[in-house]
Amino acid sequence: MRSFFSRFLHVDWLGLPRQIPRLWRRSLQFRSVVLSVGFAGIAIVAIGSYMSVAVSNDLFHSRLEQVLTQSQRATDSAQRIFDSGVASDRAGLQSLVNSSLVTIRDTSSSSLLAFYRVDPTVNSALAPQNFASPDLSGSIVSNKLRKAVQSGVGSQFWQSITLVGNGTTTPGVVVGSLVAVPSVGDYELYIAYSFAESEKTLAFVTQVLWIAGLGLLILIGAISWFVTRLVVRPIKVAAETSQKLAAGDLSARVPELGEDVLSTLARNFNDMARSMQRQVTSLEELSSMQQRFVADVSHELRTPLTVVRLAGDHLFKKRDQFDDSSRESVEALHGSLDRFSGLLSDLLEISRYDAQTITLDLEPTNVVRLASEVAQSLEPIAAEYGSTIEVVSPGGHGEALVDAGRIRRIIVNLLGNAIEHGEGRRILVEIDSNANAVSLVVDDLGVGLTDEQVARVFDRFYRADASRKRTLGGTGLGLSIALEDARIHNGVLEAWGKPGEGARFRLTLPRKASARWTSAALPLARPEVADA
Repeated sequence: MRSFFSRFLHVDWLGLPRQIPRLWRRSLQFRSVVLSVGFAGIAIVAIGSYMSVAVSNDLFHSRLEQVLTQSQRATDSAQRIFDSGVASDRAGLQSLVNSSLVTIRDTSSSSLLAFYRVDPTVNSALAPQNFASPDLSGSIVSNKLRKAVQSGVGSQFWQSITLVGNGTTTPGVVVGSLVAVPSVGDYELYIAYSFAESEKTLAFVTQVLWIAGLGLLILIGAISWFVTRLVVRPIKVAAETSQKLAAGDLSARVPELGEDVLSTLARNFNDMARSMQRQVTSLEELSSMQQRFVADVSHELRTPLTVVRLAGDHLFKKRDQFDDSSRESVEALHGSLDRFSGLLSDLLEISRYDAQTITLDLEPTNVVRLASEVAQSLEPIAAEYGSTIEVVSPGGHGEALVDAGRIRRIIVNLLGNAIEHGEGRRILVEIDSNANAVSLVVDDLGVGLTDEQVARVFDRFYRADASRKRTLGGTGLGLSIALEDARIHNGVLEAWGKPGEGARFRLTLPRKASARWTSAALPLARPEVADA
């Protein structure tokens, strides 16, 4: 209980409106409670409104039936007084009218009376004066009601009115009927009744209904919160467990309690987690075996390869002493040994990355100078293919803390790839920097890449065009190793291309290997350039 009140007092009530959309998106329990309370509120308002109208109609008709009965009894009593009374002059007749009005007040329990002669145009010396209580003066009694009363002998007519008194207004009903005054003729008798008590009763009933509805709504919200908590909490635990599993904690499990559907879900989830753990463990063991196999085979091949390489070099030096056929075989052997040696070195490097045994030899390095040196060393090869290499550095030349050997290898791989696929056109190397990153782009105008090729270009042994012959003797692991070299520096190596328009590879490195960078210094997609 103390914990609940502590959380209640520490709620940021001012910031709550901003948190509601977030709660709606992220909390199943919150959505369930809000929907339950919302629909229940609509139902309570509808039912409460119906009951309020029903009670109002019942009170009105009950009170109307009561006042009609009282009015009829009062009218009958007044008519009996007129029928039994004897008056020979106007004073006597007026006294008879006054007596009947007193009887009407006592019988009807209402002091709001009006007494009008039906046909005032006919002169009569005996006719009593018209009478109306102050609250019934003016147009309270409508002409429509008076016409109905005048034409309906022996009948009662009524209409709803608003009574004004003491600065307040109250609803009421006025009942009209005809009475016959001896020697004079018919008079209209109107008796008004206040419905103030009925209005108070209705207001009280309505207040009780809405208070009860509000209490019921709060109760429904509390019950919904409690019930959804019972249901959502196991689901929340399962979601948190799945997040742990996704993060690599394969030992995470969902508590199994009871025998209901949620418990069955927990058991099935745990069975799935155990099965996944076994499979992942098996795959890890298999991967470890593969890594050890590649590393062991690559290492074991180095000794015989060294022997074969020494013999091949010896034969290659004396190739001029052989006949043409033997000389061609020796040259082919020498080239294959070079390629096999490179492949073995790449396999060993990949196995080191897989085993996570790579360490960096960091030193402040000027990436522009490094790229220029690599470009200069590869210019003769590019010239053989008809390409030229241009190094452009419009921005700052700040140093970056990197492993210069691995960055050099990345640039060599990217430029070698551009030379091989550049179709004899110019190759542009751009280097630029910003506050926390250095970017290097190698841009060629060769065969280009499709979207599918861009997505797979860094895969091991992947060839964008399987039918295209490797002219530079690559192993198929160069871009994969370059990608790993970039990642170990907390950098990114990306590709962009269009078929027939060339390709761009962008390397982005943080100025410090452990630092974070937010944006690259050069765009990945190529701006519009002219063919060199």
